[in-house]
Amino acid sequence: MWVQTICKITAQIGRVFVVLEETSFMRIFVTGAAGFIGSALVQELMQAGHRVLGLTRSEAGAEALRAAGADVLHGNIEDLDSLRDGAAGTDGVIHLAFNHDFSRFQKNCDDDRKAIEAIGEVLLGSNRPFLVTSGTAIAANLDGQPSTEDGPTASWNPRAASEAAVKELTARGVNISVVRLAQIHDTRKQGLVPYVHAVAREKRVSAYIGDGGNRWPAAHVSDTARLYRRAFEKAEPGAIYHAVDEEGVTMKSIAEALGRGLNVPVVGIKPEEAEAHFGWLTHFAVHDMPASSALTQQKLNWKPTGPGLIADLDGMDYTQA
Repeated sequence: MWVQTICKITAQIGRVFVVLEETSFMRIFVTGAAGFIGSALVQELMQAGHRVLGLTRSEAGAEALRAAGADVLHGNIEDLDSLRDGAAGTDGVIHLAFNHDFSRFQKNCDDDRKAIEAIGEVLLGSNRPFLVTSGTAIAANLDGQPSTEDGPTASWNPRAASEAAVKELTARGVNISVVRLAQIHDTRKQGLVPYVHAVAREKRVSAYIGDGGNRWPAAHVSDTARLYRRAFEKAEPGAIYHAVDEEGVTMKSIAEALGRGLNVPVVGIKPEEAEAHFGWLTHFAVHDMPASSALTQQKLNWKPTGPGLIADLDGMDYTQA
């Protein structure tokens, strides 16, 4: 960790004097640094004065990171040695990388658990902060109420293995905390929504299941990057944060926005028809997953200000495949 001293000039009762203020800046290892959220986070961290070592598997990702002013480490989440190397040479870790091929979700969650454990082993005994990524879908909502950061988890979600690894490392003294992601969006990407978009484009109908009242929480990517930075700087062991602005956007409203953009009919389909229409996405598309960020906003003094999910869907360029 390195420290920069900032001089401030303050006027009080006609006198001018200098206040010395120490601010801690760190060199942070970020996995998934060239990705959708990662690229926004790199900018957020560097604008705050931190340095970044970004993990990337591609030369295109490396070029983007260098252009942003970050250092580059080639590797991926299945290359555990690259993760260990990045963690060993930095002041803390933000783990964002995840394989988003959701047709093999169970394997991806297993790989994520192994990555968390490998990084955690390096950080044992150091008190260096380690911020891990999960999803709000892991949090159970009871009686239709939005899930909370301190509530129970949903047993159906394989990503529970990642949070189980976090609990084990916390018990061993690792300074580890979690950010759970909602549908993180701008006008280019929106969490799981692009998969719904792809189905609607292919089948020329934008569908929702049942009455479409099931809900997905959402937050803008710029707000999410700011949350990650604040959570990392706070470094509260065992803390769980929800990257949520809108607690629940209905699947019907998402389908309607996609229908407007693609100029295709919007229809409700029966639950028994969902598998044939959505395939692997059915397991997510049918779930009601509202989530709250009230505790997160209070702990981190974090107030989302970005546009909503439907506004970003309405602002998309639907001429692109």
